[in-house]
Amino acid sequence: MDRVKLSLNESFELANRCLLANGCNVDNAEAVAATILAAERDGCPSHGLFRLPGYVASLRSGKVDGNSSPRVERLAAGVVRVDAGGGYAPLALQIGRPALVEAAQVQGLAALALTNVHHFAALWIEVEALAREGLVAFAFTSYTPSVAPAGSGRPFFGTNPMAFAWPRRDASPMVFDQASAAMAKGEVMIAAREGHELPPGVGLDATGVSTTDPNAILDGGTMLPFGGYKGSSIALMVELLAGGLIGQAFSFEAGERDNKDGGPPRGGELLLAMDPEKFGDPSGWASHCELFFDRLEELDGARLPGSRRYRNREVTPHDGVWVPRSLHETIESLCST
Repeated sequence: MDRVKLSLNESFELANRCLLANGCNVDNAEAVAATILAAERDGCPSHGLFRLPGYVASLRSGKVDGNSSPRVERLAAGVVRVDAGGGYAPLALQIGRPALVEAAQVQGLAALALTNVHHFAALWIEVEALAREGLVAFAFTSYTPSVAPAGSGRPFFGTNPMAFAWPRRDASPMVFDQASAAMAKGEVMIAAREGHELPPGVGLDATGVSTTDPNAILDGGTMLPFGGYKGSSIALMVELLAGGLIGQAFSFEAGERDNKDGGPPRGGELLLAMDPEKFGDPSGWASHCELFFDRLEELDGARLPGSRRYRNREVTPHDGVWVPRSLHETIESLCST
């Protein structure tokens, strides 16, 4: 596949320019572009520039307010709510994070309910930011029906990712971010674009038969949860946390309400933050956990989740990122129309 090499700065500027040209104000454009850049920097193209046409589609259709001004309110001592006002998640998270950090540091445990938001990015970005503030962090969000519950052949759950981050005093946080589906939908879409087959167990075709063809999954088929009923249970949990608990749409409701423009639906996100200094071992928790990490990494073939992203983060400032030429041309055309 023919590809274009971009520096990290060029990647950010391209995304920012495209968002500004299609209805985002400066604050929203920079926040989204920074999120796209983080994905490209860390070697996750399925959540980087690949998503930009979807962002633009939702701006052009009027589904998303590119000039939204998120509002922060305290519902309880340990509960913060950010109403994104129909905008994208990055700016709302940026504005709400200080209140969540403060609440967690005072209370020991705090939550942030992000509402009326369009989330289209990887979750590790928000939990890593909290871990760099010294907090243990979780994030949960849903999507539109893409994944069949265990035993069913019809999509009902979103891909329903969850992310977890653990702070470390002398190293980057330990972070994992994974879908409840067997594979992130963006990875299935990239496989379809590039003509790759998928591993068995990712999805079913429109007739309910297992397939490794990404196009068959995307065209009337369904993705499957990882680990059968175990992944299905986690997807159910995410629906309740990111939908039912905070008064936002379940995936099936988001799917029914969405205009199907290719951009993200409106929904919610729940973040949890805990201050390990408030949990009974303020002087020993960090060193004790480092012992755990050291022992894990001594095992042949084992590595800490997120370590590959950190390695990519060291390389891409020098090597740049490679973007399919067709995608680059599409984005350039979106900047000028």
